[in-house]
Amino acid sequence: MEYSGDGTDGATTPMATPTTMSSPNTLNCPPPSPASSPPPPVVLSPCAACKILRRRCVEKCVLAPYFPPSEPLKFSTAHRVFGASNIIKFLQELPESQRADAVSSMVYEANARLRDPVYGCAGAICQLQKQVSELQAELAKAKAEMLNMQCQQSNLLSMIIMEMDQQLIAPPTPPQPTPYDNLNFYTEDVNMGSIYEPLWTCN
Repeated sequence: MEYSGDGTDGATTPMATPTTMSSPNTLNCPPPSPASSPPPPVVLSPCAACKILRRRCVEKCVLAPYFPPSEPLKFSTAHRVFGASNIIKFLQELPESQRADAVSSMVYEANARLRDPVYGCAGAICQLQKQVSELQAELAKAKAEMLNMQCQQSNLLSMIIMEMDQQLIAPPTPPQPTPYDNLNFYTEDVNMGSIYEPLWTCN
């Protein structure tokens, strides 16, 4: 409360001052938060192809999905043999489902060409075909030996079964007489006296 003086008698009279009442909602309300800042921009590193070619890697780069930044040697090998323009042309002519296989084939052929500049990939293919032919010949030989052993085993089993069947079916053979059983030096009709008759008689 304040007192204000009057000019006539010098008496002071009380003067009411307005008081502000704060509502409970305003007391508990947190201070307004500053405006949310936008997320920082994502910095995308260029693909290995654009990095080696020293050009700006666009959003829809044809080479980016197949030559990541972590594999620069992959593009440099293919680039030395085929060239960047030819690689881009090959990929643009193919559907997306076949591009990954095409890139793998180009990288493999480029490595083979660098190892063998004369024959390149054809030399590796010929060597692999030779190995396949040798393995096929060994496999055919092993199969022939296996078939021969199976035939021998089946023949042996059939012979054993036939012998067992003959032993079960055939009757037991009687004992064969010895050669001396039929020898009879003395028959019943022979007179024992005639044996001792003299060969001549005296008249």
